[in-house]
Amino acid sequence: MSRSGADLALLLLGGFRSLADAATAELARRGHEDVRPVHDFAMRAIAAGADNASELGRRLSVSKQAAAKTVAVLQERGHVAREADPLDGRRKRLRVTPLGHEVLRQGEAIFDELREEWEQRIGPDALATLETHLTTLVGSRPVRLDAPGLPLRDLDEPL
Repeated sequence: MSRSGADLALLLLGGFRSLADAATAELARRGHEDVRPVHDFAMRAIAAGADNASELGRRLSVSKQAAAKTVAVLQERGHVAREADPLDGRRKRLRVTPLGHEVLRQGEAIFDELREEWEQRIGPDALATLETHLTTLVGSRPVRLDAPGLPLRDLDEPL
């Protein structure tokens, strides 16, 4: 059966969504029921240097207001903190807290477990072939989570 290019794009998106949803559910089972994919992207961007809402908005391709709301949620949950800038006492910088780093580490471990599940379902050779083909098609680093322009607006409900 031949599929269209749109079908391929939807299958790839479905694969991402399947992994992201399973990881979100597993994080919830492990006590982090309030973490969403966009929170992971935001914490990664902050850890990579987006130390204010304006920069975070640019990196996530969302408005400064949406980024500020995400920061407020992450701060309320203890994943991100604001601290005084050592070079400018008037400025507050964002940083990922130890709890935020722990959530990121657990998320990475869960994705490794999900990869193992996929390997068990389709076999190690088939998964290796899939990864090789995807690497050929999109490159070895297809998405930089800290890069400007990552389209996150539709990956989650409200930021």
